[in-house]
Amino acid sequence: MTKKNPVDQDLIRDLATLLTETELTEIEVEHDDFRIRVVRAAPGAAMTVAAPAPPTAASAPVAVTPPAPAQPATHPGTLKSPMVGTAYRAPEPGARPFVEVGATVTSGQTVLIVEAMKTMNPITAQSSGTVTAIFVDDGQPVEFGEPLLVIE
Repeated sequence: MTKKNPVDQDLIRDLATLLTETELTEIEVEHDDFRIRVVRAAPGAAMTVAAPAPPTAASAPVAVTPPAPAQPATHPGTLKSPMVGTAYRAPEPGARPFVEVGATVTSGQTVLIVEAMKTMNPITAQSSGTVTAIFVDDGQPVEFGEPLLVIE
C-alpha cells in the first residue's frame, strides 16, 4: 500500500517565490514517493503544478495553457501592468468583468484592477479601440511590465 502525501500549499508558495526570486523557470522536489514540480511559464501564462505521483508513474500530469499570441509585449496596443500585484477582471467577486475580448473601450475606461498592498488600483485603457486579447485571469498575480491585454 502506497502512503499518500497531502499537497503542501505552503511548499508550493515557497517554491513559486523561489522561482520568482531566482528567475528560474522550473523547480522540482522529490522525497520518497512525494514529487512536486513547479514551472513558471512566460508572463501572462498560468503557473502549472504537478501533484504528488506514485513512484511507479512515469510522470505526473501537467496542466497545459493555450499559447498567447506571439510577442504580446511588443504589440503597440499591449496594456502592461504598472505594478506587482493581483489582477482582477471585475469590480467585485461575482460581478461581470470590466471587459471581454471583442469589447469596445474608450481611452481612460477602467479595464482591470490591480491590487497592490491592499489598495485597489484601476487600470485604464491607454487608447480607444477593441480588446483583442486578455492575458490574465481573475485573481492572477502579475509582475511589473507583464502584458495584461491588447487594445487595437
